[in-house]
Amino acid sequence: MKRLALLLLLAPVSLCAAVSPNLARRADRIYFDSADGVVQWKMCRHDQAGQAELISRPGFDDSGWLNARVPATVLTNLVENKILPDPYFSNNNRLSKGLIPDINDVGRGFYTYWFRTEFDVPADYAGKKVWLHAEGINYRAEFWVNGHLYSTLTGMFRDDDIDITEFANIGGRNALAVLVYPVDFPGRPGKKNWGAPGEYNNGGDGFIGLNSTMLMSVGWDFTYWDGIRDRNTGIWRSISLYSTGPVTVRNPFVRSTLSHPYYDSADLTVSVEVGSRYVDGRTHKARVVAEILTPDRTEYYELFSKEVELYREEIQELTLTPKEFRRLRIHEPKLWWPLGKGEQPLYKLRVKAYVDGELSDSTETRFGIREIVASRSTPDESKLFVVNGKPIFVRGSNWIPEAMLKDDDKRMAAVLRLSAQCGFNLLRLWGGGIVESDYFHQLCDEYGFLVWEEFFMTGDTRHPHDRATYFANVESSVKRIRNHPCVAFYVASNESTEVSGTRELIEKLDGTRPWQQQSECDGIHDGSPYVQVNPMLHYLDQASPRGSRVNGFNPEYGFTGLPHYTSLQRFLRPEEIWPMDKAVWDYLDGSGFGKVTTTVKALADNYGESRSIKEYGWKTQLLSAMNCKAIWDVWNYNKLWYGDRYCTGTLFWSHASPIPMVKNHMWDWYLIPTAALYHTMHALEPVHVQFDYLKNTVSVYNDRLTSLSELSIVARIYDINSKKISTWTVHGVNVPADGVACDVMRLSFKKVTPVHFIALELRDKSGKLLSSNFYWRSTDKYEPGTLTGPCTSGFESLQKMPKADVRSSLVKRSDADNLYFDVTLKNGSGKIAFFNEVLLLGGNGLPVPYTFTSDNYFTLLPGESKTVTLEIARGDAPARPVVHVEGWNVPEKTLK
Repeated sequence: MKRLALLLLLAPVSLCAAVSPNLARRADRIYFDSADGVVQWKMCRHDQAGQAELISRPGFDDSGWLNARVPATVLTNLVENKILPDPYFSNNNRLSKGLIPDINDVGRGFYTYWFRTEFDVPADYAGKKVWLHAEGINYRAEFWVNGHLYSTLTGMFRDDDIDITEFANIGGRNALAVLVYPVDFPGRPGKKNWGAPGEYNNGGDGFIGLNSTMLMSVGWDFTYWDGIRDRNTGIWRSISLYSTGPVTVRNPFVRSTLSHPYYDSADLTVSVEVGSRYVDGRTHKARVVAEILTPDRTEYYELFSKEVELYREEIQELTLTPKEFRRLRIHEPKLWWPLGKGEQPLYKLRVKAYVDGELSDSTETRFGIREIVASRSTPDESKLFVVNGKPIFVRGSNWIPEAMLKDDDKRMAAVLRLSAQCGFNLLRLWGGGIVESDYFHQLCDEYGFLVWEEFFMTGDTRHPHDRATYFANVESSVKRIRNHPCVAFYVASNESTEVSGTRELIEKLDGTRPWQQQSECDGIHDGSPYVQVNPMLHYLDQASPRGSRVNGFNPEYGFTGLPHYTSLQRFLRPEEIWPMDKAVWDYLDGSGFGKVTTTVKALADNYGESRSIKEYGWKTQLLSAMNCKAIWDVWNYNKLWYGDRYCTGTLFWSHASPIPMVKNHMWDWYLIPTAALYHTMHALEPVHVQFDYLKNTVSVYNDRLTSLSELSIVARIYDINSKKISTWTVHGVNVPADGVACDVMRLSFKKVTPVHFIALELRDKSGKLLSSNFYWRSTDKYEPGTLTGPCTSGFESLQKMPKADVRSSLVKRSDADNLYFDVTLKNGSGKIAFFNEVLLLGGNGLPVPYTFTSDNYFTLLPGESKTVTLEIARGDAPARPVVHVEGWNVPEKTLK
């Protein structure tokens, strides 16, 4: 166990490794994605298209149809064809403007569309079964091939393998036509007379919940409150073509059971669905072979081989255990760990079916070996996640999907990389969103995110009307994601109950993960706050009108931030940006829910009234940084039993932006990070030194599984003119393994200027720097019910800080895929260089999306220097990029 702890301590968290390709896209399949260029899609409204039997035949004249992109929604395609205006610009989407018809007003037929393409079936498919695989349609669909209806599908989260062998033209031209219907119950955006207090717009009138779909598409306070006009109707995931022999193997599943107490062996139970595709009346035999590739080997070895007998079109679930096959017991398994606790080794399972000695079909999956338990053996019976016997203090976030389903693989990889940079260890897939893609789960496996899954139900909407459809969608989803070690927790709904029978279904399909009926029960209390409050209230545990929220496990805790001010130019008209057009800003703030034009502005004005959007933007970034310091430092301090209250974790609400909007958190819709990302990154570092604005104390947080001893802390206090007022030092600080050393130093503030600064350093006994931190503080006292306090108000004099002379230099590097810009800032002056920003700009003068920056919005003390690396893929880099450097009191510079 000591050796294991040492390995966990030394395991690095690498954020710079090359992003893995999407392993769910199989090389033996032909994908019909528009981006692949294999096929061309067309679309036409159902009542203008013609007869299905004719539409779905090769050679049909679709020249009058619109060009279409697949995967994408109907509305996205209508916007790209310039039939409808872009809902993502200004307040075009506002229901009352009437620019984009709402399905509830114009009827489902308005957004019911045929999607059509033609394709070749390879000649080597002759004598084989020919299949189409549909990964996701919203909401109902008919699949027609060569004039014949082959399949119907209902529900957003259900996939289907469609046998088109009988009428497929092998070696020749074929046609596919998909008739896509919107949700059965689109619902009406707007208020209802029930729901969470103050959140009556969420989920509209609630009727969208009668479907098994993306409930937030009718409207929520973190997106457009009045919804997406087509409710995301369309082919939203890939369609592919493939072939097999007469016996198929699908949905393999590996259950791992670890030995206790040393976790030094794992019993694997492997199941797979073996299907007969014969249409005669005879019984047929097949041999099923399974092979495994372990993380420390380069070649597969056989786990088992077993003969099966199948009658006509039988689907048999074959289950193998270590009792029958000894190789299913793995000795000294490589354990999968969450981010920051160890490595993420992954095994591969490959299953093949042979008929008469010929390969008929094969499938493979990756899996991890780990144990996840949800315990309530805690002082307050709050839920505690335990992985491989180690308690996990959760510092995670709520995952909200892109509102119009525009997350392709590239965007998904970028968002998850930014999430890992934040340092989150758990992502909750909120129940009004979607069950995410295979690629999402693959990358979560690789980064080490735990994933909390919810199944498309909320307390703000009604429950599914068609139980069979709901269960079919749940079953399809669970079978798709259950091998991913990242999947930690199944929850039926957000703040509601469940469709009776859901738990029993999931237990049958999986049975290896904790289960909970809804998001706020069984040791997890209700969330809040969600909006901007006085940052002092986080320290006081008074940030929510619902009472104490820094205790136990809080599933939703956050604030309202703003995007980088330059991003506003991408989706607002100049006259809407500054002075703020309150009507437009409120609409793009969930109908004012986030208080962007009220509380946020008032707090920003505590840094001095702004005269331009740029000046206002800098102040809101300072405010976001302060919010993140307050929130994460408070939760760090109260980890488990170390602080004033027992806490097992929290999930930030929420870190990504589903639409271009005037409120966001860690980054905006254009993937331009804000100060919140970097200050969260530092707050969630494995070893962290922090200051408490309420107690004036310094504490040390340790997320490692080994203790730290003989540490030293130095705290330096500077006045507004960068004069050092005092230095405080403490030696011999010991921090428990995975624990906190609370209040190891207390600071006093005598003879300080109204605004002053605190610089903290934490070093080990050899003098190595483990953590540093920087705070700005005022002498204002907190007055209850006001926007005052030492971390909140009295910062106007920051505008008069003396200028700092910072020298900047740039070194450019590259490899086959990326460009790297190493920017070194050196503060050669005697003044503090406060809150420095480093950006890669394009020819339009705006920050370049998909740029990954190692650090930002940092402060340099006199004589300090820092190198920041900006990384961008060659294909995303502008022709003539420039690096822009600027600070609060540092004149802007451009490095070419």
